[in-house]
Amino acid sequence: MRVAALYDIHGNLHALEAVLAEIEREAVDAVVLGGDFSAGPLAAETVDRLRGLGERAHFLRGNADRELADPDWSLDDPAAVERLDFARAQLGPERLEFLRSLPEHVVLDVEGLGSVLFCHGSPRTDMEILTRATPEERLAAALDGVDADVVVCGHTHAQWRRDVDGRTVVNAGSVGMPYEGRPGAYWALLGPSVEHRRTEYDVETAAAAYRASGYPNAAEFARETLLEPATAEEATAFFEQLALERPEFAGGP
Repeated sequence: MRVAALYDIHGNLHALEAVLAEIEREAVDAVVLGGDFSAGPLAAETVDRLRGLGERAHFLRGNADRELADPDWSLDDPAAVERLDFARAQLGPERLEFLRSLPEHVVLDVEGLGSVLFCHGSPRTDMEILTRATPEERLAAALDGVDADVVVCGHTHAQWRRDVDGRTVVNAGSVGMPYEGRPGAYWALLGPSVEHRRTEYDVETAAAAYRASGYPNAAEFARETLLEPATAEEATAFFEQLALERPEFAGGP
């Protein structure tokens, strides 16, 4: 089995379509949607497109999907609340119920790799921050009790690969909101090896669709996430500082 791992699409339908076209050329057997696919400007269209993939698609829930699906979840940031409310209204009750039904993990046997566990943040929580700079002892703690040969995660939107305690840990990157320093859709192809991929697409057209969607602060959001994305180094420094300051991002309660 060969598997495409698509993480953190964040309602970016144009990036998704470009990746799906490339996947068709690769004769992929399964597509894992690794969470945070729904929260974004084109939330409903993105969810519908993914559900249309049929039995090849294996969904798991990310923190943003979980937050959207929880009617009591809110944030202190008024701008974030506005974006949350917009996406909820676009998704509607049936799609939100679909998000609530999703598991936190998917496990598949992948050609050449063995057992692969797909999660969002880490195997223990969808909020945990793992990066290329996460201390090895915390990375090992996040894998405690995991039987899989390979763990694939996302959440921090930058591609990396590390080996710890005889296991390989891979961040697939972000299809719709990458922190890689240049535009594109980033994902991973698994089997028989682990291959990080970058797919080009028309980010200007995607940005125009964001602005036309009515998404709150769409022009600024498009600039920051599509046109002028942060670098992996900038994102790593930010996330590791966040993990130091807040225990829920470091595997704690």
